[in-house]
Amino acid sequence: MRIMTAPAKRPGRRPGSADTRGAILNAARAEFASRGYEKTTVRAVARAADVDAALVHHYFGAKEKLFLAALDFPVDPATVVELAAGDPAGVGERLARYVVALWDLPEARERLLAVVRTVSSNEDMAAMVRGFAKPRLVAPLAARIGGANAEARVEMALAQIIGLAVARYVIRVEPIASLGTEELVGLLGGALQRLLGS
Repeated sequence: MRIMTAPAKRPGRRPGSADTRGAILNAARAEFASRGYEKTTVRAVARAADVDAALVHHYFGAKEKLFLAALDFPVDPATVVELAAGDPAGVGERLARYVVALWDLPEARERLLAVVRTVSSNEDMAAMVRGFAKPRLVAPLAARIGGANAEARVEMALAQIIGLAVARYVIRVEPIASLGTEELVGLLGGALQRLLGS
């Protein structure tokens, strides 16, 4: 892969190299952990990594993508919000099918469970995820579904999804741990439909 550097490098700034991406991610994790999502800037991450901000944008794009990469989070909130578009009568099944398919991928499951475990035991990380999720996932999804208490209903749906993941993959509660994909989609889809559908 050809690595592009900023056209006008600052003196002393490191150009793109094999370890630059890792250095940026390490700096981003530290910045997000200490400042939270909202107060962290791409420029601050670049300073901490000793690179030009253009190089951060080259590797990761916008701050949202940098945050997802720093968390090693395999879900793009915009994708979830888009799944709520279309016929309101099918929103529960669409979201359930997406969630179950994602959790059934071993690599994605490991990364998601790492985030769940981290935020459940680290208040700084939990606050950072809340600061990211509210404007990027909860509020847009609530606006998409509309109706009374939309944000609370979205939060309840997220709690349902996280609870299912913990029950199925961490605690391995039966019969949830052994349910087939279609059974799981049906049960989760029904719960999500009651919360998010019309």
